[in-house]
Amino acid sequence: MTWRKFSGEVIQSPIMEAVEQAIERETALGNKLKVCIGTDSQVKGSVTDFATVIVFLREQRGGFMFIHQERTSQKMSIKERMLREVQKSIDIAYKLCDLLDLYDVDLEVHADINTNPMFKSNQALHEAMGYILSMGFVFKAKPEAFASSYCANKMVQ
Repeated sequence: MTWRKFSGEVIQSPIMEAVEQAIERETALGNKLKVCIGTDSQVKGSVTDFATVIVFLREQRGGFMFIHQERTSQKMSIKERMLREVQKSIDIAYKLCDLLDLYDVDLEVHADINTNPMFKSNQALHEAMGYILSMGFVFKAKPEAFASSYCANKMVQ
């Protein structure tokens, strides 16, 4: 699984190591961190592109992110696609949660799902929310889900 920085630089070490190094570096600089994980997807013809981001927020000092992109030609409904996004975010959140707990870094999982029933993505809201909360993670949906709605969205277009 290849991760990269926003600059495009490929992260050579395993993602766990890269996250730990980032936390140690930011802590040494006196920054309090929060991590938000989100995934977005876009259908282009017969292909669906996914982008998952790990966003590191420095309290009152901006932030940075790590990005993973993948593509599938598997056909899926809007609900399946929304839940696949959530699955990808949960997978990485689950891998990182012990490490983040060790360094006392708060974690949120963001779902690119609209809370307004007028939008198609809303079909997956209850399942996504239940899934994320049952895993013990803090859940955010649109409009608070900036990691998926803005950060990952920029990487998938």
